[in-house]
Amino acid sequence: MDSKISVSPKKYSRSWLFKMAWRDSRRSRSKLLLFTTSIAIGIAALVAINSFKRNLDEEIQLQAKSLLGADLEVFSNKPFTREQYGLLDSLGEERSSQTRFGSMVYFPRTDGTRLVQVRGIRGFYPYYGKIETEPHWAAGDLTNGPYALVDEKLMLQFNVELGDEVRIGNLSLEIRGKLKNVPGQSGISTSIAPVVYISEGNAFASGLIKKGSRVTFSKFYKYPTEATADEVIATFGERLKELELRSETVEERKQDTSEAFTNMSVFLNLAAFIALLLGSIGVAGAVHIYLKEKNKSVAILRCLGVKSKQAFYIYLYQVLFMGFIGSVMGTALGIGLQYYLPQLLGEILPFSFEPKIFGIVILEGILLGLIIAFLFALLPLIKLGEISPLQSIRAAFETSGPKMSKASLVVFSCLVLFLFGFAFFQIGEWSQSLMFVGGLAVTFGLLILIARGLMSIAKSISSRTNSFLIKQGIANLHRPNNQSTILLLTIGICAVLISTLLFSRFILVEQITLTGADQRPNMVLFDIQTKQKEELKDLVVDYDLPVVQDVPIVTMRLKEINGINKKMVEKDSTLDIMSWVFNREYRVTFRDSLINSETLAKGTLQSKVESPEDSIFVSVSEGFAEGRQWKIGDELLFNVQGALIKTYIGSFRKVDWRRMQTNFLIVFPAGVLEHAPQFHVLVTKVDKSDVSARFQQAVVRLFPNVSIIDLELIIKTVEEVLNKVSFAINFMAAFSVLTGLIVLAGSVVLSKTQRVQESVLLRTIGARSYQIFWITFLEYLALGAMASLAGLLLAHTFSYLLAEFVFENDFLFSIYHSVLIFLAVTFGTVIIGLFNIRPVLKKSPLEILRKEI
Repeated sequence: MDSKISVSPKKYSRSWLFKMAWRDSRRSRSKLLLFTTSIAIGIAALVAINSFKRNLDEEIQLQAKSLLGADLEVFSNKPFTREQYGLLDSLGEERSSQTRFGSMVYFPRTDGTRLVQVRGIRGFYPYYGKIETEPHWAAGDLTNGPYALVDEKLMLQFNVELGDEVRIGNLSLEIRGKLKNVPGQSGISTSIAPVVYISEGNAFASGLIKKGSRVTFSKFYKYPTEATADEVIATFGERLKELELRSETVEERKQDTSEAFTNMSVFLNLAAFIALLLGSIGVAGAVHIYLKEKNKSVAILRCLGVKSKQAFYIYLYQVLFMGFIGSVMGTALGIGLQYYLPQLLGEILPFSFEPKIFGIVILEGILLGLIIAFLFALLPLIKLGEISPLQSIRAAFETSGPKMSKASLVVFSCLVLFLFGFAFFQIGEWSQSLMFVGGLAVTFGLLILIARGLMSIAKSISSRTNSFLIKQGIANLHRPNNQSTILLLTIGICAVLISTLLFSRFILVEQITLTGADQRPNMVLFDIQTKQKEELKDLVVDYDLPVVQDVPIVTMRLKEINGINKKMVEKDSTLDIMSWVFNREYRVTFRDSLINSETLAKGTLQSKVESPEDSIFVSVSEGFAEGRQWKIGDELLFNVQGALIKTYIGSFRKVDWRRMQTNFLIVFPAGVLEHAPQFHVLVTKVDKSDVSARFQQAVVRLFPNVSIIDLELIIKTVEEVLNKVSFAINFMAAFSVLTGLIVLAGSVVLSKTQRVQESVLLRTIGARSYQIFWITFLEYLALGAMASLAGLLLAHTFSYLLAEFVFENDFLFSIYHSVLIFLAVTFGTVIIGLFNIRPVLKKSPLEILRKEI
């Protein structure tokens, strides 16, 4: 002890405690720095994610009107009737209209073709936001002649210039301007189907709007206030439903835009939660081992008259100071990172924005860091009060007191409440918060049981084996003052949380990854009229292309479900049926077997109806049926363009919607719809790009109403965007993984003093360097292997629950990731453990004792 320090009680003031905390920390700052770094990275992830979410929410609120372009949209997928026009005219004076549909466009000068979104507009839409063009006046000139505004990227792709000709259906139009930005359009949507604006009159003159065409007819309204739109819906909502018109307000667009990022938001919340939780565990583990090494110092202070409460404050000040440093560092890093996240996710955002710094987020970051440092250090700190002065001379034999005092129980309860409160703060769902905290409790309990079981097995093995190396290595796991429980808890929790995050990332990325890439067809032709089908098939054959699929499509509406119709649902709120199931138009097909993207989940598939008197059993997509709570045997009455057809649900199909092919919610058996009005879809595969270009040009010239989806182009575009999204997910997951690795390293490094002492004793009694090496290797191999195996088992369980109840997606088991995590955690533990004892292998015992002890 410093000779200047007086033992007089009056000298033990608060300032003396601060000085003592500072002096005591001088030889241990490198150890304290580890959990400071853990807090810093956890807080950085939290601040970056929370700041990004706040910016996104604020931007959605500010730009919601621009996303819709008006205060109210009323739309239908059929041309408006006279009765509907009567209602539409009464909804507001300031209105515009838009007719939008998918179509092929052809650029004669460069001989290029592409599927686009054609938007025919009339009036001053959009009322909010701006269609940005080059030249800037081109949008205002659109209705003054046969003009078109073409997406800038599309023009670059086909080397098209202003003034060139573009053909849409029967029309030849002049390209009047480049579309640089369209309100409400994300990068991914314009990349897959670029936008071409024309006047509404030209849209009807194109000859592409016919019966059976997939067209959306919209009316947009502008009101003095946003509340007026809500009042209009409240007044005319029922009438709109009666006339089978749908509507969308600014508030509904806000909700839709927010919900579009639900899974991404859940994952980012999970990443932040896990990163901070790992930092918290790093604090608890580091302080536990650090203070265990300080027991003798505390006992000496007690001999000098320092009270247990004063000893508590000395080390509390150290923890809070390092916690504050970590919080400030993490907050600063998180603020910097928030400027990078919008760039990572820019392709899927429907708008661009400049991130802002929120004071509340900075305050949250610093306060949370301090709270975590305080709460997670309390359990080991309160045990300082149980250290007696006698431990200064016989520390190895002094018991540590009761396992769970009242104070420890109170602290533990506060920790649980904090974790639950923080989980709810991040996630916003009571059930999911309980699931996370409950999962952590189960994890801790199981890991403690595994640690005790490991010590019991180690004791049995070390007493039976004759090998000195195995006996010593395994005995380290169960000797007095061993750190097996805390190390296995820390390493195991790291393995669980890192594995859960990586498996969740794997599920989320796979959810948006396209499948069937190797053998998938790459071209789809749709909107084919029945009389055109055979001619188009002949054209496909002329180009030596296969007809992979010839799919008939029949449009219909649902009239009744088990005898219940739309009016009954609207009158009786107790019926658990959504009215929109009656409003939507169902596009169904008929066939006698399943295709390769489908598997039979339940029931029996009816292949064909042999007689008109036979019952008709349809097959429904499993996910769609579950959402409607439909059951096998339910009666569905369909209106097939005026003809009523009674059917029953005969089977459920599991459909892989990620496959780029024709999938349907409802499939009829053969023998029912063959003579119903229908259009067709042809699917083919083109291996050469020059053949693809010539074939598309021929189709556009001969069949202008037929649209073509070039899947190779779309898939390439989508996969580029998905790679960016996947990188963003991986980037945030990396923060939690990095935190976990630091905690893992810290937990092992902080046990260095005890390991060095034991190794020096072995060297003193004659052990060779290679023997100490293998003794340490075996000890940490057992710890790492048990912790990683337990962690992987629990992580797969948690990942299944997340996939099932949070992401609502199929659980995917990754052998590659499991093996990788097992090897990384196990050998990471071994390498760090061996790194600790490297001085013992190279230097004399006396030299090491002088430096380390």
